[in-house]
Parts: sequence; structure tokens; C-alpha cells
Amino acid sequence: MKLRTLSRAVVGVPLLVLMVLFALSNSGPVRLRLFPFGDFPFDLPLSVALLAAMGVGFFLGGFRVWIGEMRHRRAVRRAEHEIRLLEAKNRELKSRPAGSLVSPMA
Repeated sequence: MKLRTLSRAVVGVPLLVLMVLFALSNSGPVRLRLFPFGDFPFDLPLSVALLAAMGVGFFLGGFRVWIGEMRHRRAVRRAEHEIRLLEAKNRELKSRPAGSLVSPMA
């Protein structure tokens, strides 16, 4: 078993157990409110409301990281493009006959 898989299991299984215990312990209904809009027209179990809020926060945080990495991905694409151009130029220069290369000293 790989170390990464083992570490995910060591962290993931206890978190899953905690989330299940949390959901079972907090099953009472709550009415949700949003300031300018007032009450929502339905009640939810407290555990569902909190886990949904944590899930939304998780995805918003992931989106923020993804946006922050965009400039790095763009830089990688530019570097890969430059590498392809340089490799093509290198192949072109290697394919020329030896006498056609101009010496830098001439």
C-alpha cells in the first residue's frame, strides 16, 4: 500500500466517522434565515445545514485556489510552447549540412 493512500485513509476515516457522529447527534430541525430575505420556507436538520455550509466553504476555497493558480498554469503553457519552438529550431539546425553553418568568428 502506498504511503499517500495510507495517509488519506488515516485522515479520511476518522473525519468520516466524526461527520457521521455529528449528523446523528444533531438531527433536530432548524429554521434558516438570510438577513435581507428572511426565513427560508423549510426546516432542515442542524447537521445538514452545517455540513452544507462547510461544503460550500470548501468549494469556494478550492475555487479561490484554482483562480490563484491560473497565472502559474499560464506561465507553464508559455514555457512549454517556448520549449517546443526551441526543440524545432534545434532539429532544424541539426539537419543542416555541416558546411552551411556560419561560424560565430567569421
